[in-house]
Amino acid sequence: MSEQQQGQSEPAAPQTPPPAAPQGQIPGADKKILAGLLGIFLGGFGIHKFVLGYQKEGVIMLVITLVTCGFGAFVTSIIGLIEGIMYITKSDQEFVNTYITNNKPWF
Repeated sequence: MSEQQQGQSEPAAPQTPPPAAPQGQIPGADKKILAGLLGIFLGGFGIHKFVLGYQKEGVIMLVITLVTCGFGAFVTSIIGLIEGIMYITKSDQEFVNTYITNNKPWF
């Protein structure tokens, strides 16, 4: 029997493809743009901190803004603006390493 005939007579085992992973997507990088934009536009309220999972830091920024009747929002808005720009300008890998993996809450 030739090799071609022999290969045709044996049933092929069903193969399932491996689960499809998002092409080039790094887990946690999906938060980068949202956190960056929230930091730039709503930084005074600390919402970008909540998106990244930093509840304590988000509450600190929110309390400063509310307790000072908005006067402290100037400072917290500047912090949010700087952090938002930093988030957006980092590469996906650098963002995930810094803010998701290493949990760096400030600057």
